[in-house]
Amino acid sequence: MVGSALKSFQPSNLPTRHSENERRSSIYRARPSTNSPTSHQSFFQQAPQAAGVPRDPRPLKDRSFQTRIGQELLEYLSQHHFEVDMNHTLSHNIIKSPTQKDFNYMFQWLYHRIDPSYRFLRNIDQEVPPILKQLRYPYERGITKSHISAVGGQNWSTFLGLLHWMMQLAQMLDGYAAHRYDDACLESGIDVTGHHIISDFLGTAYQEWLAMDADAADEDVERVLKPHIDAMAQAFERSRSKHLSELEMLEAENARLLREIEDLEKSTPDPRILDEHYEIMIDDKAKFLEFDSITESRSKKLDSRIEMLQGELDKLLQELGEADEERRGLQKAVDDQGISMQDIDRMTSERERLQKGIEVATQRLDEGKRRVAEKEMEASRKLYELERLVDKYNTLAYQIGLIPASAANAKGQDYELAVTVNESDFTGSIVKGSYSTGAGTERLLADPVTGYQPVHILNLDLRGQVKSSFLALRTEISERRAEAMDAMMKDHELLDGIKEAIEDKRNEVEALEHRVRAAEEEYEKTKEVTTTQKLASDAQIEKMEKELAKMRAQLTESVQLLEQKEMNTNIEYEQLKLRANALREELHTEVERILIDVIQFKCHIQKGLEGYDEFAREEFEKELGGGEMRDEDEL
Repeated sequence: MVGSALKSFQPSNLPTRHSENERRSSIYRARPSTNSPTSHQSFFQQAPQAAGVPRDPRPLKDRSFQTRIGQELLEYLSQHHFEVDMNHTLSHNIIKSPTQKDFNYMFQWLYHRIDPSYRFLRNIDQEVPPILKQLRYPYERGITKSHISAVGGQNWSTFLGLLHWMMQLAQMLDGYAAHRYDDACLESGIDVTGHHIISDFLGTAYQEWLAMDADAADEDVERVLKPHIDAMAQAFERSRSKHLSELEMLEAENARLLREIEDLEKSTPDPRILDEHYEIMIDDKAKFLEFDSITESRSKKLDSRIEMLQGELDKLLQELGEADEERRGLQKAVDDQGISMQDIDRMTSERERLQKGIEVATQRLDEGKRRVAEKEMEASRKLYELERLVDKYNTLAYQIGLIPASAANAKGQDYELAVTVNESDFTGSIVKGSYSTGAGTERLLADPVTGYQPVHILNLDLRGQVKSSFLALRTEISERRAEAMDAMMKDHELLDGIKEAIEDKRNEVEALEHRVRAAEEEYEKTKEVTTTQKLASDAQIEKMEKELAKMRAQLTESVQLLEQKEMNTNIEYEQLKLRANALREELHTEVERILIDVIQFKCHIQKGLEGYDEFAREEFEKELGGGEMRDEDEL
């Protein structure tokens, strides 16, 4: 019983302690879960892979990459005493040209770092493929047995990448065993302390249990496992106390933060005031930005103006330098001519006097030009007014039929007025030499003595011929006007008569219109009454038609129902008739049977009565005969 109990704790896929010559591995194979349809896979369990050979993204063909990962591999081997453990010395040229033996030893040693209990019993080309599948090496499909038998040459980069990957896996397992990833797990929200405690307990307790004899008693097993259980309980208690202390610290920190939040809420002003201040600050910010933009634009303008003024200043300085150069040149020329300073001063004073005389003459000339310009402006204004009057004259003449010469009142004469002097004749400039040249079109006067006369400006003699013609035309127009007035008076009288007749006709038309309106109103009233009556009649007719249609439909339905009822009644009558005949036959038969039964019963009764009478008579006779015999005996 004890041996069977011990064997029940031993995994079935692991060899026993007595099979020393068999290969032993501590590779964990996942147990199928009973709680879900999918089972949890361990790191070393074989996982489904995609179809095809996956491509290794690492630049294994790169010499610099090979040198780097090879150096990392050699450093890892030397740090963990590879040569002492394997009793094999690696050459310095192992990164470039390794031997098959070097690869075998490095592979076995690295795998022992991952699985210390594994024993290599077969050739390396048979051991490597299943191990790579168990390790779930991503690129194990690209490694064949023929490649494993010859790792040197072109295939060495692939196997160097394999050894480097196994080294990284061993480093990761060492870090996991040394609790290097606990902080990262805690940051991710996963507490692995319990997993480590249980893993340590299972590892140590399982080794102690395997070291015991198969026939050990249960008390011995409990005694051996009790220290490990106590150590696990103490570890859980330490973890619990640590968590409790952290919880107390976090609660204290939480209370402190809550107090700080309350203090901040008390010290913080009203959010509405802060919102108002924030809006004010936003407005101020917008104003400051606008002021800043305005200031910046002004600054740019001032900078451009400063640059322009600086350019002008440079130009003035250059001109000043040129003037100084010119002055020095003139001074030198004067010195070369032998003129003294007194002569220069005298010439300067004479020049100033002449300059003043020129200025006075220029002022007088400007004054004369100003007066001439005023006169020219006045003459131009008068000429403009004259042109407007001429235009008005021509317009009125055209309206009364004097223009053109073919008009009704023109009588073949041309009365169109025109200005024969251009405006340029009144804007001549004395400065241009109008008096010196003697040109008539550039002078203010027609000749040197007199100015312009009306005959010089206009093309017609208004005071002479035109005026007399206009007076004659006026007289003629007055006569025609008088005749027209007489004709108009006659026309007015005729028009008044026509108006009176039209007024009478209008009164008659109004009376007729009044009668028409009255007739129309009466017609409208009659039409409304007729329309109302017609609508009522139509509605009543429609209602009666609907009722008639309804009655027809009901009558049709009633007729159909009556016909159907008649047919049903006839059928029922026939059926009843047949049933009556059948019932009559049955009744006749039953009556006959009853009569027969009654007759038979009567006959039977009669027979019974006859028998009873016979019996009674016989009995009576017997009694009578017995009485007579008794009487005779008595006698």
